[in-house]
Amino acid sequence: MSSIAEEAKDWVFSIAAAVILALLIRTFIVELYVVDGPSMRPTLKHEERLVVNKFVYRMRDPLKGEILIFRYPRDPSRDFIKRVIATAGDTIEIKEGRVYVNDSLLHEDYILEKTRTEYPKTTIPEGTIFVMGDNRNNSEDSRFPDVGFVPLDLIKGKAVLVFWPFDEFKSLN
Repeated sequence: MSSIAEEAKDWVFSIAAAVILALLIRTFIVELYVVDGPSMRPTLKHEERLVVNKFVYRMRDPLKGEILIFRYPRDPSRDFIKRVIATAGDTIEIKEGRVYVNDSLLHEDYILEKTRTEYPKTTIPEGTIFVMGDNRNNSEDSRFPDVGFVPLDLIKGKAVLVFWPFDEFKSLN
């Protein structure tokens, strides 16, 4: 075989290996995500770019306070980004603009303003979580029937890093 043919074969193999590796990483480990809308302000802004860890929830369930991406229950082709407020077995209640989890006031220094909606004391079912946007009065989240309790199998991953724009670069841990 000529050296040109061998070199072409090496290039094709290298490119194919890189594409396969990139697809595996994107499918199972990390994905890039663009924030769409104001529901997570002030923590996240419209059109910021995030790195999403898709692997972490294969090892454990989401924890309260984490920001995650999930498929919208009514239309799984759409992705939502919200904060985990309560997990399976917890009770949630919203009264007088304040959120209570397991009868304790949730201290939320990340929200824009108190919520204007009430939510009756409810226990989060097994296999689900309760999520809310940080911009409480402009967020479609678990308080509303279209979203409701989010099944764990609809969760895509944990938002871990804002990487664009560069001046907004930050970790979301």
